[in-house]
Amino acid sequence: MCPAAEGGAIDASTYTEGGQRYLLWKNDGNCCGTDTWLHLQPVSWDGTRTTGDPVRLIRQDPTGEGGVVEAPTLVKRAGRYVLFYSAGDYSGDQYRTGYAVAPALTGPYTKAARPLMTTETLSGAVRGPGGQDVVTGPDGRDRIVFHGWRDGPRRRVMYAADLGFANGYPVVRGSKVVYQAENALVHHAAVRDAPSASDGRAVGGIDHADSHVEFTVFAASPGEHRLSVWFGNGSRDGAQAPVEATHGLTVNGRAAGTVRYRHTGWDSWATAEAAVALREGWNTIRLSKGEYFAELDGMEVA
Repeated sequence: MCPAAEGGAIDASTYTEGGQRYLLWKNDGNCCGTDTWLHLQPVSWDGTRTTGDPVRLIRQDPTGEGGVVEAPTLVKRAGRYVLFYSAGDYSGDQYRTGYAVAPALTGPYTKAARPLMTTETLSGAVRGPGGQDVVTGPDGRDRIVFHGWRDGPRRRVMYAADLGFANGYPVVRGSKVVYQAENALVHHAAVRDAPSASDGRAVGGIDHADSHVEFTVFAASPGEHRLSVWFGNGSRDGAQAPVEATHGLTVNGRAAGTVRYRHTGWDSWATAEAAVALREGWNTIRLSKGEYFAELDGMEVA
């Protein structure tokens, strides 16, 4: 295929299901000021000829994807179709990998609220991650391979990372996943409106001996992971001097140390770091009342 009026066709990949092969491709509309769509089209068993018309799956978001989506990759996990794609200008930090999910092969596909991999979610270890593909190794484990900038914009190299699927939604080892405190299991504490928090809500009142907030998080593979806890601490001692607050940390029911929070003032949010060992799949991370008082906005796990 070559839809010249729509910029031509690039970024081909294939998907096979039930003995039928499909070609995924992108019309190169960003070359000439038109929409870029990702298409799915049936082809012959050997992939040398089309056997049906293309179906449009998703197109670019003009506000958040730099006017382009490309590099489609399709897999099916836990009964969901997961369409990975790249977005933005590949020449810099803004390039990213996103995904959309659908209940049926031809859609409708719903884009995730947040990208799967960006320069920021990878903490700058890889800049502009994109051009992804999914590979299942001989051990049966999924990995995502992708390219990104390293040592400046003249050297682009290939990377691989462990990939897991949490109820059919992808999680990449090393890419931060956000968990909001108000969506966690809150015990003897309270969710409150907090306009300055990340989603406008936070958990306060973690003031009692049995108060805790328990997050359920997913790890693509076992090993050490980094937690970034978003907190606010306005505690003061008897002399009204600002003081540090703490929460006890447990992982999968086992004590894992203490998280310390510097004084920030109430409704002023900062980040505390901790390292934890997670098992593959689902884990529970609990933050419990410690010394003085702190509120929770959310957590990132990488």
